[in-house]
Amino acid sequence: MSGHSKWSSIKRKKAVTDQKRAAAWGKIIREITVAAKMGGGDPLGNPRLRLAMDNARAANMPKDNVDRAISKGTGDLEGVEYQENSYEAYGPGGVALYVETLTDNVNRTVAEVRHALNKQGGNLGTSGSVAWMFDHRGVIRLDGTRYDEATVMEVALDAGADDMESEDDELTIYTQVADFQAVQEALRARKMEWENAELAMVPKNLVRVEGQDAEKLVKLIEMLEDSDDIQKVYTNADIDESSLEG
Repeated sequence: MSGHSKWSSIKRKKAVTDQKRAAAWGKIIREITVAAKMGGGDPLGNPRLRLAMDNARAANMPKDNVDRAISKGTGDLEGVEYQENSYEAYGPGGVALYVETLTDNVNRTVAEVRHALNKQGGNLGTSGSVAWMFDHRGVIRLDGTRYDEATVMEVALDAGADDMESEDDELTIYTQVADFQAVQEALRARKMEWENAELAMVPKNLVRVEGQDAEKLVKLIEMLEDSDDIQKVYTNADIDESSLEG
């Protein structure tokens, strides 16, 4: 495992405002709605829905919001039709970007992606141009101040995890997609709660980005993540935090 992008740790250090929390809830609600539509409203029989509900709980989302999103997905309440799309791009410094979206208006979404890229010195790539730089993996993040690192590693590896990293008081577990649920269940059995779990695009190798390119890249990712339509932004950038203002 080459290591994860530094963007996740940089984002954690930024102040969590009510606006950002509301935006995060909106993305989770979309995921819950789509998961319920595709696999039904019972999380026990719908792994994608259960994962989204776990992340809603970790984000302190009210249960009523979760229930409404499920009802919209199952058709019990009127809802919006969302379409899943991914975009591949290059950012400042030539780093790779993989952008996952859930949208009710594809034209609006691709226009927002292009605008952000053009403004910060990036450009949209063709399908397959950067996806090969990432592996599809399960990623589970826990608060390293709550749990003993050696214990978490033992539980995770025994359940089939590939690897675990510790950085800035965060424990990050990596799994194969097929082992993702088993590792989650093992953590649950030990009453270990995670802050975030996802099936993610993990970079095979990291590309160092410094100076002005680092500043532009962070602004670019923030612009993309500020869009309601964009669910996840993955990059293979190893961002030099000393290059960033503040």
